[in-house]
Amino acid sequence: MICPVCNSDMIVVEHNKIELDYCTNCHGVWFDSGELELLVESAGFEGPKLLLTNLADSTEAKSPEKKRRCPICVQKMRKIVIGQEPEILIDVCRHGDGLWFDGGELGHLVGYLVRKPVEKPTPQQEIFAFLQEVFKTKE
Repeated sequence: MICPVCNSDMIVVEHNKIELDYCTNCHGVWFDSGELELLVESAGFEGPKLLLTNLADSTEAKSPEKKRRCPICVQKMRKIVIGQEPEILIDVCRHGDGLWFDGGELGHLVGYLVRKPVEKPTPQQEIFAFLQEVFKTKE
């Protein structure tokens, strides 16, 4: 798959049978339709499902950021804001092919989902710690 930001070839990263396309150049991440929900579900989180439902129907965010083209259908994607503090601006395919996270955005989402530290990490926190390490946020 070709990166919608820098046109580099992306690599496939697999975790628990969920394949993500990752750009080693700009650090963006592509989730095919339903993959982000599967990842959140496999981690056992219930609340974030509400955050992710109906992204395709969400109001488009106003942003000066250039619109990305879907790596599947090549149509311009919509900018959607998810989360709060920080708000995370992601790109959503208008045809439902998937979601694009620019470099660092997935790390911000993971940080948003895993806010409370505990002494012994749960399986959910281990999954998200793995994702935070692989898809580090920009400082």
